[in-house]
Order: sequence, then structure tokens, then C-alpha cells
Amino acid sequence: MGSSNTTNPTVFSGIAAADDVKEPFRPLKPEDVRSYLHEAVDFICDYYTTVESMPVLPDVKPGYLQHEFMASPPTYPAAFHVTMKELKASIIPGMTHWASPNFFAFFPATNSAAAIAGDLIASAMNTVGFTWQAAPAATELEVLALNWLAHLLHLPATFMSHTATGDRGTGGAVILGTTSEAMLVTLVAARDAALRRSRSVRVFGTSGLVVYAGDQTHSTFFKACRLAGFDPANIRSIPAGPETHYALDPAKLLEAMQADVDAGLVPTYVCATVGTTSSNAVDPVGAVADIAASFGAWVHVDAAYAGSACICPEFRHHLDGVECVDSISVSPHKWLLTCLDCTCLYVRDAHRLSDSMETNPEYLKNDATDSDEVTDLKDMQVGLGRRFRGLKL
Repeated sequence: MGSSNTTNPTVFSGIAAADDVKEPFRPLKPEDVRSYLHEAVDFICDYYTTVESMPVLPDVKPGYLQHEFMASPPTYPAAFHVTMKELKASIIPGMTHWASPNFFAFFPATNSAAAIAGDLIASAMNTVGFTWQAAPAATELEVLALNWLAHLLHLPATFMSHTATGDRGTGGAVILGTTSEAMLVTLVAARDAALRRSRSVRVFGTSGLVVYAGDQTHSTFFKACRLAGFDPANIRSIPAGPETHYALDPAKLLEAMQADVDAGLVPTYVCATVGTTSSNAVDPVGAVADIAASFGAWVHVDAAYAGSACICPEFRHHLDGVECVDSISVSPHKWLLTCLDCTCLYVRDAHRLSDSMETNPEYLKNDATDSDEVTDLKDMQVGLGRRFRGLKL
């Protein structure tokens, strides 16, 4: 940083003067990389050793950092040890320490040495794996790691991009940032599929499409519905109560979907949750899928929070019926010791997703993509660029 506020903002101890600059700026000098990372790793180790003794919540006021640093960027670079000193003096005191064992808010943001190392190496490589050709190993490792997780969860083979014999399957998976993204891309895919198959919907557009979820569903679902173009009047939030342990009631879902059909609307998407944020409720996945199937609606399972627990045999029953849903997302950055961000989205028919997400400008065309033997992960997400997340997973 090197921009600590001093009485003379143009001169700061540790910042090289212009006359001292002897060589051109080289951002990746091997000796600097080694030195900086050694110091950073020492800091991380010390942080994890002492974080339990720190106050979980910082005692700072909004805008405090503006008084710690200058308003303008520094004129000359600071020595790295100066930056680390500023980090300890100004940044750490303003942090809410999610890594503290005394932090009990929101969800468990777990981590591990392996995940930290994986993220570090991925950042250093700085690969942008939008196509297989752009990053073969990054693409294939992501697919492989996703398949491993699918096996641990005992997901059906239909969610995997390759069969047991190595042939291309109909399913597919991708690592996204959060479940919010997983909801958004599957909502768009479901919307487009509904528009393609229904002439009446083509006439009225998305105004005739309806989506459903229990009222315990995460708030980002309703945000994603709006982003995907669904009419807010057609977003059904079905009340849940103690009689179902706050899970989505299949009878109420059926009643709502049938009423919409009778009104000339098109049931398009149902979101079931395994582990809601407010009440840890688990929606009955199988029953929800059966009802939705009778209306031709896409079913997504948001298992971001409790899905990881289903690796344990005693909890796997919470995913019973998952073979009948269209997509499921799980977030290893919650319980599986994989640092943020890492949400794994699985779809039963990858083409239904890529039909909505695919982009193929001239500069990205290549023989590997044309062969239809590879996975281009750009076609399963909103953006084009993507991190090498598979390594930490």
C-alpha cells in the first residue's frame, strides 16, 4: 500500500525516492515473488495462530480507513515490508474475523491449508479457462473434481459429463461463485426452455411464466427471478409452518401450480432447498420433483448449506429423489473446507443450460470446441472469464 497518511503525503518512510529507482519496473521478479510470499505465508500462519484471541467484531466507525490512508495513490512504490506493516496496523483491526472459532454468524466459512495453497497457485498461474483450449488442465481438473464430489454425494450418473466408460454423457457441472449464480443461470435456462416449447408463451413473453419456492427459500432466489426477467407478480412464495418443520408443503405447491394452469399461466421453475438459511428446513425433494414433473417445470435444488452433509450416509436421505430434478447446487465453501468462492452446479441436461449461456465469437472458435469432445465452461455461466477454482476443490 505505502499510502499511510502523514503530515507530508509526498514523503513517507519506506517509499523509494525517484532517484533511487535503478531499473525498470518488473512486477514478477522471481526474488520478489519468493520474498513476498514467504512474508505473506508467515503472516497467514501467525493470523490463524492468534485469531482466536482477537475480538470477532472490530471497534471501528464507518469511513475509518479514509483517515488511515491518503486520498490519493502513492507516487512511488513502498517496500513490501511497509505494506505488511500497514496491513497489520490498519486492516486487521477493521476486520470481522470469520476465521475465528468465536464467530457464529451467518454460515460456517471453512478453510484449509490445502484450499489456501490451491487458491494461491491458481492466482499465480492466472489462467482464464473459458474454453478447454484456453486451459485444458484447468478445465479437466474442474470436471474431475466435480465428478469426485458427485460420487461422494451419490448423485446419479446423469449429472456427470462423462459416463463410467469415459463416453460423453448428457449431464454437466461447473464451479460458480455462489448459489445465487447457480439459481440465475438455471432460471434463465428454464425460462428459455419454456418459451421454446409453448406457443402461447411466445405470444405473451415471460409475463405468462411462473416460478415457485417456499417462503424459507434464500432471498437471492427472488432476486435472481427478477434478474432473469420473471414478472414479480408471478413469483410464488409458498408459506411454510411448523407442521412441516418449515419445509415446502407439496400439497400447497400442487394447489398453487394447478391454480396457475387454470388461469392460463405456465409453471416454469420450482426451487427446493436442502438446509434453508433461516430455519435449516429441508424441502421434500422427491415429492416436489414429482409434482413439478406433471407440469413440465424445471426443478432446482439449492443444497448450498446442508448439501455437503449428505456425503454422510446418515444424512443422504435428504437428497432422495434428486435423480428426478433438473439441477442441484452445493457450496463446498461452507462445510467442505474450501475457501470462498466455490459453488458446484450440476445439471441433468447440459445442453439445456448451454443453449441459454453459450457464446461463440470468432476469436474463441477452435477445433477442440468443434469436435464436441470437450467442455467449454464459459457456456455454463454468465460471464466469460473464470478462475481456476478446480485446484482448491
